[in-house]
Amino acid sequence: MGSSVSHAAPPAPPPPVASPLGLIPPQPDAKESESKAEEKVDYLNLPCPVPYEEIQREALFSLKPELFEGMRFDFTKGLNQRFSLSHSVFMGSMELPQSAEPVKVPTAHYEFGANFIDPKFMLFGRVLTDGRLNARAKIDLTDNLILKINAQIQNGPYSQGTFNFDYKGKDYRTQFQMGNGAFYGFNYIQSVTPNLSLGTEAFWLGHQRKSGVGFAARYNTDKMVAAGQVASTGLVALSYVHKVSEKVSLASDFMYNAMSRDATASFGYDYMLRQCRLRGKIDSNGVVSAFLEERLNMGVNFILSAEIEHAKKDYKFGFGMTVGE
Repeated sequence: MGSSVSHAAPPAPPPPVASPLGLIPPQPDAKESESKAEEKVDYLNLPCPVPYEEIQREALFSLKPELFEGMRFDFTKGLNQRFSLSHSVFMGSMELPQSAEPVKVPTAHYEFGANFIDPKFMLFGRVLTDGRLNARAKIDLTDNLILKINAQIQNGPYSQGTFNFDYKGKDYRTQFQMGNGAFYGFNYIQSVTPNLSLGTEAFWLGHQRKSGVGFAARYNTDKMVAAGQVASTGLVALSYVHKVSEKVSLASDFMYNAMSRDATASFGYDYMLRQCRLRGKIDSNGVVSAFLEERLNMGVNFILSAEIEHAKKDYKFGFGMTVGE
């Protein structure tokens, strides 16, 4: 005689709690909860911002390439891993300053340069045939303190030199500048959020007996960079760069001078291909420009430069070549 064991059915799950309107409240999505966790900002570990003078560097790279008129040839020869020599030849024309109509004068010069690059010390020197000497140095005094020196020596009272002390903190940067004993400047910029940084500056021009203050803001993401600067001298500068893809960027800027009541806006593009880089822009004055860098071989680049201003009938075309890295 066997005994039978009965198994009771499991209890039914409780009904969902209804909302006041008789609707079932939505359950949190796992992906949404993960994204919210990732969006939490650690304000104690914000990134260090870019230097104050480089707030609009992406727009400058795209909209203001080194345009020239005539022929240019640059050659750089590396003697070892740290020391290299450079030679540059330019033949073209330059415009006379303070002329209503464009007056061009033929010019040519040769430039000899020496470069020394070390992880903690960099020195660049250039000597031109007319006697001008340009020198730049960057010295890492400590891991956070950098000294930058710029010097321009030429005949007459126009020689000048500047010293820049750049201190890089955890989430801020501050700089102190002085030049020729007649220029002093101080700026400070700090990261407020992972994408937003705010800064301010103060400067004094001894020769002109003028002083002023300025403010700046920069907002950057993976797809865009927006920056703006305003100074008590009446200068306003705004820029926006949109990264369409890894190869294409669109840029625009706006500048306004309250003293002269002059406003200029420009729109341009920056297109990087595998073997070349093409940059171009058009501004509110009707000036159209383009700059092409074509890589022919390892260490050999071909350059084309063009700028057209129909209103003044001013046309500038140039070509050149750079050899060496």
